[in-house]
Amino acid sequence: MALERQQSLSKVAFELNFDFLDKQDQSPLAYLKDFRLFREGGSKKAYHLMSKKDDLLESELRIFDYKYTISTGKSSHTYHQTVFFLQSKKLGLPQFFMSPETLFHRFKEYLGFRKDIDFAEFPKFSEQYYLQGEDPEYIRLAFDSRVLRLFTVEPDWHVEGVNYYLAFYRKHKLLPPREIKRFYELGLKLARFMEAESLDLE
Repeated sequence: MALERQQSLSKVAFELNFDFLDKQDQSPLAYLKDFRLFREGGSKKAYHLMSKKDDLLESELRIFDYKYTISTGKSSHTYHQTVFFLQSKKLGLPQFFMSPETLFHRFKEYLGFRKDIDFAEFPKFSEQYYLQGEDPEYIRLAFDSRVLRLFTVEPDWHVEGVNYYLAFYRKHKLLPPREIKRFYELGLKLARFMEAESLDLE
């Protein structure tokens, strides 16, 4: 199955004009060490790396599989997910974290531990997602009506951003190769909505 996935992803990379590295590559983790997903667990590995660079715009887009292991006592579990990661000088993002909202989030908010950033004009987004960060007003500017409409119809995603970096994924979900093209297009659309100008990474 692992070899079959590798071969399928290699074909997808070719179709999308990405470079493909079939070996493990830890280089993306150097940029992502402050992101919440990459602070979890141990034995962290990035692999099946697809990358595309625009030297003129100083941008690099990576899509890769990522796994980490959480150990509790005598047992351990390894989680896998597919990650869209963009590094671009055209991004100037506030630090934020967005995830599907759960009862646990609502309970924490009720107790006053963390305030969710809601949008009165987009109640479905606010119902579906938990959004937080250190500068709520700056985050509201980054999450304009286009971003809010996008995630109103696209549930269950995680998004993290800070400065020149944007990560987009479904937690603990390894996307099938047939879904990678749409994943790429969706991540690129999100990035464009959060930038002043469009990226030329197609």
